[in-house]
Amino acid sequence: MPTIIMGKLASKLDGSIKAKTMTFLQKLGADDTAPGLHVEPIQHTADPRVRTGRVDEFWRAVMFRLDGDGETHYLIHGIWPHDDAIAIARRVQLKVNPVNGLPQIEETTAPATTPTASAQAMTPTVEPLFVRLGLDSLELTGTLGLPQDVVDKAMAAPDEDAVLDLAQRHDGWIGSILVDLAAGDTIQAIVNRMQLEKADESGDADADVLQSLKRPAAALQYAFIDDQEELRRVIEQGDFGAWRVFLHPEQRRYVDRSYSGPFRLSGGAGTGKTVVLVHRARALARRDSQARIVLTTFTTNLADALGESLTQLDPRMPQAKALGQPGVYVAGVDALAAAVLRSAGSGLAVAMRDVLGEERSTPVARTTSARWRETLESTGTTLPPELANETFLSTEYAHVVVPNKIHDEAGYLRVRRPGRGIALDRAKRSAVWALIAAYRAQCRVDGSLDFVEAAAVAATHLAQQPQRPTDHVLVDEGQDLSPTHWQLLRALVSEHADDMFVAEDSHQRIYGTQTVLGRYGVAIVGRSQRLTLNYRTTAQNLHYALSIIEGGDYVDLEADPEATGYRSARTGPAPTIEAASSLADELEVIVRHVRQWLDAGDPPDTVAVLVPDRFHRDRVVTALVEQGVDARAVDRDRPPAERVPVMTMHRAKGTEFSKVVLVTGKPSHGELERLASLDPTERADAELRARSLRYVAATRARDQLVVLTRN
Repeated sequence: MPTIIMGKLASKLDGSIKAKTMTFLQKLGADDTAPGLHVEPIQHTADPRVRTGRVDEFWRAVMFRLDGDGETHYLIHGIWPHDDAIAIARRVQLKVNPVNGLPQIEETTAPATTPTASAQAMTPTVEPLFVRLGLDSLELTGTLGLPQDVVDKAMAAPDEDAVLDLAQRHDGWIGSILVDLAAGDTIQAIVNRMQLEKADESGDADADVLQSLKRPAAALQYAFIDDQEELRRVIEQGDFGAWRVFLHPEQRRYVDRSYSGPFRLSGGAGTGKTVVLVHRARALARRDSQARIVLTTFTTNLADALGESLTQLDPRMPQAKALGQPGVYVAGVDALAAAVLRSAGSGLAVAMRDVLGEERSTPVARTTSARWRETLESTGTTLPPELANETFLSTEYAHVVVPNKIHDEAGYLRVRRPGRGIALDRAKRSAVWALIAAYRAQCRVDGSLDFVEAAAVAATHLAQQPQRPTDHVLVDEGQDLSPTHWQLLRALVSEHADDMFVAEDSHQRIYGTQTVLGRYGVAIVGRSQRLTLNYRTTAQNLHYALSIIEGGDYVDLEADPEATGYRSARTGPAPTIEAASSLADELEVIVRHVRQWLDAGDPPDTVAVLVPDRFHRDRVVTALVEQGVDARAVDRDRPPAERVPVMTMHRAKGTEFSKVVLVTGKPSHGELERLASLDPTERADAELRARSLRYVAATRARDQLVVLTRN
């Protein structure tokens, strides 16, 4: 049975021919001699290995036949109409780049005409970008292996946009190198990142090409398809599913490499952190079929998305049904805490006394989120408003009291409060403790634990056990987790190689306050790296998104300033910014853009509207439905198929769409009053989170972004 090697270009198919292409490739993978396929060589070709195959009466596949490793391989170059396919088949040539050892398809074309003297005189004299960066064309060809024609165009490109346009026309390793060069990376850094090296020739041309296709950087553009089910996923998902198959060599490194302890991978939205995490979960499971792997994140919705991504990547990958079973157990971090508490049963008494100084009768039940407000309303205090509020008290409880297992006022008066930023004298500490004691008294009445307490009790219970329930913990969106979450995750797995792998982006912190891993037993000590290439968002949309967080004082999980410096490999239209004077005006603009996209042929589920809150969400859905658009509000459920999803910016975390209308809205009077009542430190942090939320929302758009503001 022949092996199919899918090119990224071939995976981007028009919906009308996906099914026919799937049938053709399935038959090809089963028997390439089947008469209906018409797998035929073409006369007068630049490469004798090129073949065409009959997809239907109109469409033809262009591919290369390679015989090596004891079997036949077909590298699928693309699908074109019959006459175009024949013309392309005659021109294309597959070879190994002699400089960097990577596969390369070239087309023999007529030489380009030289611009006339008059045309050259009309061209503005602008020093090209690569010249300004000090790049030399000989190094680009001789060290990186870029084709001469590409180098000539790149060296003449006046600015970064022109280089990105060129990169987009050369998908794969060529485009990736151009993007890195335009961002100012050194040639040696690119060589190291892409793992470029000259290939040794074996004398067997087919074997050499097959070896080049297995190089890490080749995975940007080509993938060996293991079976029919994987082939179906590649064809059906197309460009939106490319992350499951085509990995950058830098991403592949973090998927496969072993680390001596906890590892942290940072990177902006769309740089592929979650992709790495899902692939790494599969790699660990393949490495040891009995390994117990936890894949977790902050919210249930994001955890569900991780589980779906793992299934899409490999439906055969075993997903454990319970904590402690072999396979990959996917759950939100609070669900992990609940699982530990349930399994402990009546054995939680010691852990509760250790954390709280008391027991609770129903520790699996969760305290209502309104309990802090109820405590403030029912308890008198001398504290000023900037301290006597839900935000300060809940954060102080989560970051100081519970992680340090404070039981009484004396303990609170002594405890250190690193990172809190709000100084408290002895009198204020006593007043704060009085409110905390009242809060605990109310929780004791119904016997429940809040989410912070539950994680701490679960962590303490696990630490008291002789064995830990998992071998590897993989964490997504680590920037949103609280101190007791980290205590829980640390307690889930003993300290050993590859124990914890954390993905985070402090620019996307939209829930909790800043946390430092080292304070909670997760010692990174130099084991951290950063991704900078955005695979999702166009350069134009990325530039707008980064402008939202520009100048913000963002700090990562190791207490270091968070950098940006992100670049995109894709280009597109600049974001459209429109202002509305009222809610009615806002709804009219939303309907207009969504209707235009749908009328142009965009599938409804690739278009989304993101709004500040549920009030806006429900009114947008009503307006769209009244205008004949099949829209649906998305809350805890997954975005619907064949409908336009409308969701809050918080809910949009972890999603992506081709086109997005982002409604920024205006803060309500109550929200402005709440912010004004906060201590300046916490107000600044709340404002950072608000900017992060808009950044997250703006980066959900792959291709086109409309931003709607309110006057």
